[in-house]
Amino acid sequence: MALLGGAAAWPLAVHAQQTAMPVIGFLNPTAPEALAEPMRGLRQGLKDVGYVEGENLTIEYRWADNRTERMPAMAAELVHRRVSLIVATGGAQAPLAAKNATTTIPIVFSTGGDPVKLAWSPL
Repeated sequence: MALLGGAAAWPLAVHAQQTAMPVIGFLNPTAPEALAEPMRGLRQGLKDVGYVEGENLTIEYRWADNRTERMPAMAAELVHRRVSLIVATGGAQAPLAAKNATTTIPIVFSTGGDPVKLAWSPL
């Protein structure tokens, strides 16, 4: 009987030892429709390295719908959500809002200019 009880509890112990699913924060000043194709590329790139949204990865999206004044609050929401990483796209405003919201969460962004100069620019 003790063996049976121990075996029945085993799946619960294994489940408790699993790590939480990583969460990526995605921050953009436009609307989702504007980035449909690039988002497919992002998801494919993640899949290529073993991460599939909804299976072993969560992405928290924050879209400003061209209302850039919302960027600081949305970046703060992602920080409050304790995401593992922030992907900030769509110009300088998203990475600057993310930079102003956190000093501990990594921020991934791209820019055609000098990122050091960007880092010290005002919002």
